[in-house]
Amino acid sequence: MTTNNTKPAMNAQTSAVTSDTHIKPAKRPSSWGWVLLVLPIIVLVLLPLLSIVIMSFSPSENIWPHLISTILPRSIRDTFLLMSGVGVLSLIIGTSTAWLVTMYQFKGRRFFEWALLLPLAMPTYMMAYCAVDLLEYSGPIQTGLRSLFGFQDSRDYWFPNIATMPGAIIVLSLVLYPYVYLAARASFMQQSVCALEVARTLGRTPMGAFWNVGLPLARPALIAGLVLALMECLNDYGAVAYFGIETLTASVYSTWQERSNLGGAAQIASLMLLIIIVLLYVERRARSEQKYFQTTGYNRDLPVIQLNGLQEAFAVTACALPFLLGFALPFYILLSASFRFIDFVWTPEFWAAAGNSVLLASLTAVIAVSVALLIAYGKRVTAHPILKPIGALAGTGYAIPGAILAIGILIPLAAFDNIFDSFMRSTLGISTGLLLSGSLFALLFAYLVRFLAISLGTIEAGFHKISPNLDGAARTLGQNSVGGFRLVLLPIMRPSVAAAALLVFVDTMKELPATLLLRPFNFDSLATLVFEFASREEFEEAGLAGLTIVAFGLIPLLILNRTVSTGRSAQSKD
Repeated sequence: MTTNNTKPAMNAQTSAVTSDTHIKPAKRPSSWGWVLLVLPIIVLVLLPLLSIVIMSFSPSENIWPHLISTILPRSIRDTFLLMSGVGVLSLIIGTSTAWLVTMYQFKGRRFFEWALLLPLAMPTYMMAYCAVDLLEYSGPIQTGLRSLFGFQDSRDYWFPNIATMPGAIIVLSLVLYPYVYLAARASFMQQSVCALEVARTLGRTPMGAFWNVGLPLARPALIAGLVLALMECLNDYGAVAYFGIETLTASVYSTWQERSNLGGAAQIASLMLLIIIVLLYVERRARSEQKYFQTTGYNRDLPVIQLNGLQEAFAVTACALPFLLGFALPFYILLSASFRFIDFVWTPEFWAAAGNSVLLASLTAVIAVSVALLIAYGKRVTAHPILKPIGALAGTGYAIPGAILAIGILIPLAAFDNIFDSFMRSTLGISTGLLLSGSLFALLFAYLVRFLAISLGTIEAGFHKISPNLDGAARTLGQNSVGGFRLVLLPIMRPSVAAAALLVFVDTMKELPATLLLRPFNFDSLATLVFEFASREEFEEAGLAGLTIVAFGLIPLLILNRTVSTGRSAQSKD
């Protein structure tokens, strides 16, 4: 009887809560207008991926047999070894350091909370150049060894070669582990105190609580961070090319640029797309099947265990090494090189590259945020079912390596240029040449497809925090959907818009593969300038350009750390 009496009350209460917190704007007569406005933009974003798939199955010449017998075996092997090694090492470093700074108190803990994120600001290719500069035969370490022990040359002693597969795994892991660290730390901070206390009550040690409670609860977040690290590993070109490792991305570049075979590059790119699809499937499967909900103990502060003696020394060392090797040491190398070669690098070439990078990053940020606002608001004001799945596909570009996007963009743009040139020749007798291919438009298009996911995710998160009642209030005051957005929602969305623009700006500054393949003739960015100096074994002259890229990358990381650090305390106040 009690159950029957309370159920109507519970249903009424649930309905009240639902009506208050999940109100959706009514479907407006202009819904189809938003669909017709947003849908072509999303299709345009997906066009490069469709182009790759079509061309890989219908190239001008079928070189699959040649690829399978010569290029693909080594490329697949190197890619698999690199991704496996980086995945394991990033998972170990990111998870262990996140657990230490979240659950234990030791010297420097507050510093390491944000310092462990800083390697993410270091582009992988910059890390590779710094590692070689530090460890090569003429570098300071080997020079010091020869001076200290009186060695005459390299035949008198053994020293590991950094430009190998193990070296590449270590270098990339030191830059990419923050993806796992960030996801793991956010998950650990969201965990219920009660679950941890129950584990301790049942006799589990702090390490036992980690293995039996903390780690299983954080599994979805760990997989998400790991997938991001692996996709960035697959996307890398600068570091693997410098180390002479023939990954699939390097094969795409060499097949296109050195062998002049765009069809073969598209076929290799289609194989990379398959790997990306598998990674995305694994990540989404993990999120859908491993859901844990905290019902008690979340708003209480996590119990922090004080470490002393050897345990404290171990924790400090475990957190200090990734920071020192992944950021502090390469940053010092870049800073030192910048001061030593300031007269050589403070040139019009540097300023032109810096101006180009800032211009491209600024334009990309404006375009990506504008498109993201259009898509997110279109999904908000219309109830049409097609926008939700199609809009989700628009964010998959971030998972696609820059080399693949470059091919997918060049194919339709080159086709358009050829068709338009033929039309102008036949009608007006003039040749228009290549209007879009090899232009800034192609480069900006690649950046938009690649980084739209960043801005779209940030903008949608901002919209989710705004009550739908405000849309209705704007309509009550006589504003249409455009006026309500401009006068009511956009002022509230300014922090999210600024954050999205900042993230896109920084990622564009660091992007290398697509820039190398699509940039106009005699057009350099800071990233390509660094790559060209390193290719000529003149890395020290690239120090200032690399330092500039890293400096821009530090800003969003500090903001991101503040958001993660205050998440639990903010929830507690609520």
